[in-house]
Amino acid sequence: MINRVILVGRLTRNPELKYTANGIANLQFSLAVNRSYTGANGEKQADFISCMAWRGTAENMAKFLKKGALIGIEGRIETSSYQANDGSTRYSTYVVCDHVQFLESKKSQGQSQSPQQEAGFQTQPTTFDSPFSQPGTNPFDPNFSVPPTYTPGQSQASSMINIDDDDLPF
Repeated sequence: MINRVILVGRLTRNPELKYTANGIANLQFSLAVNRSYTGANGEKQADFISCMAWRGTAENMAKFLKKGALIGIEGRIETSSYQANDGSTRYSTYVVCDHVQFLESKKSQGQSQSPQQEAGFQTQPTTFDSPFSQPGTNPFDPNFSVPPTYTPGQSQASSMINIDDDDLPF
């Protein structure tokens, strides 16, 4: 079974970092993702997707991001249920982020950069057994590269067939 999600969108509010009773950092946030079409009134439509980040990823997001920041996330969909105050069972669905990539600089978010960021320091998000955690396999990674394509060598060029334009049926 495959349960993978990749989204690019903007934070709908400033991140609020929380900790569990065991001291584990977590962050719940909503990501606004534009749809590829416009509504009847000509305005772009968006989906607001509930997400959750844990540990170092949550701490980095709370430290460096604010409302409106453009991010890319890779994770999985989870559902949970709980008992509401009226005794009914409620269900929630959200994306658990395994990897978060900041897609804008602090300057483009309207903030000044710290000396570490100006020197090229970049905080690496925490990953948890993600297939995209291997170097060079994450499409959000600035160092991502497509494998080189095959180019025929000299030995194959000599076995090429010569065809005149008169031999072609069109």
